[in-house]
Amino acid sequence: MAKARVAVLISGGGTNMAALLYAAKRPDSPYEVVLVASNNPDAEGLKLAQAEGVATFAQSHVGLKRVDHDEIMHNHITKAGAAYVVLAGYMRILSESFVEKWDGRMLNIHPSLLPKYTGLHTHQRAIDAGDSVAGCSVHLVTADLDEGPLLGQMEVAVLPNDTADSLAERVKIAEHQLYPRTLADYVSRATDPDYLTSKVREIALAQPEADEVVSH
Repeated sequence: MAKARVAVLISGGGTNMAALLYAAKRPDSPYEVVLVASNNPDAEGLKLAQAEGVATFAQSHVGLKRVDHDEIMHNHITKAGAAYVVLAGYMRILSESFVEKWDGRMLNIHPSLLPKYTGLHTHQRAIDAGDSVAGCSVHLVTADLDEGPLLGQMEVAVLPNDTADSLAERVKIAEHQLYPRTLADYVSRATDPDYLTSKVREIALAQPEADEVVSH
């Protein structure tokens, strides 16, 4: 089966991008990274992607309207033949038109256990709230910030003397474990019996004459 073609968008060092890229090197990976793109031409992650032989593209957003910048990014993503977009530290709020074009095919990772702590400063907010666990979440991207359907989560213990920085370091390790695994599951869902069964059930129950009977 052909591997799913993925474009990764970054703005900085791209550690999550690197985790995705190296996981894609496994022979059994169901996806491949075909493009790493950034709104920051100086993003360090671009150098890593280039060294690993992955195509890169950068276009600064400075001086451009949001929708115009997003259209430039969209055109290069489609030119690369990507079927999915994965946000990995992409520090841009996306236009509604861009989100619509990639509806159901764009993933993001967020450093909290959503729906807790959308937005910024997630680690300090978890500490201030006295949470015993923090973590990270992978979700589909929708027009509402950090509120798309959840695809996976991983908990990280909050230690007694944690600072936002020390907690962030451990959450980042969890992100590197969770993101490649969740992406792999998502792009291969068409061959997952449980997923296919759930879709058949969803379609069947949507029929006006449908009634569900639990079998023993």
